[in-house]
Amino acid sequence: MARTIRLVALGDSLTAGYGLPPRDALPAALERALKAKGRQVVIENAGVSGDTSSGGFARVDWSVPDGTDGVILALGANDALRGIDPAVTRRALEQTIAKLKARGIPVMLAGMYAPRSYGADYIRNFDTIHADLAQQYGLVLYPFLLEGVAGVPKLNLPDGIHPTAEGVRAVAERMLPSVETFLNRIAPGS
Repeated sequence: MARTIRLVALGDSLTAGYGLPPRDALPAALERALKAKGRQVVIENAGVSGDTSSGGFARVDWSVPDGTDGVILALGANDALRGIDPAVTRRALEQTIAKLKARGIPVMLAGMYAPRSYGADYIRNFDTIHADLAQQYGLVLYPFLLEGVAGVPKLNLPDGIHPTAEGVRAVAERMLPSVETFLNRIAPGS
């Protein structure tokens, strides 16, 4: 019997499941989808609504307990919404990755894109952050956390930003191959 793999989803409201019961949040949806495929995995929800990449870095030590087998790092949405300098976001994500690597904890990145209304320079500088870091550190990347869900009214709450339970399931379904690749890297046969 393979051991249970323990992941932590470190993120913001998109991870926390803003406006939804805990069972409908992204970590729970991913865990169910993985278990349905025979994976022995537990995904802890370390999402904090409103958190930025810098906030995630500040809390990484207490949000990711010892014994964690891997982290799905899903921060950057609030940085983009607030127009935070992409260099600040990049540095905070890089510091978080470095801190987790120093603890021997592998990382998968779930990326985010800037709002299209922010201008070409901001979009260009922000949209490359996660892909650049994934390449630099050899990480599994899911390029855009809200792929196929952003801008689809029936998949989002009335605020137009946060997914409904159906939207979260769609995100989990799209992310699943990347998460399985990550699991295969950190625990082959899990």
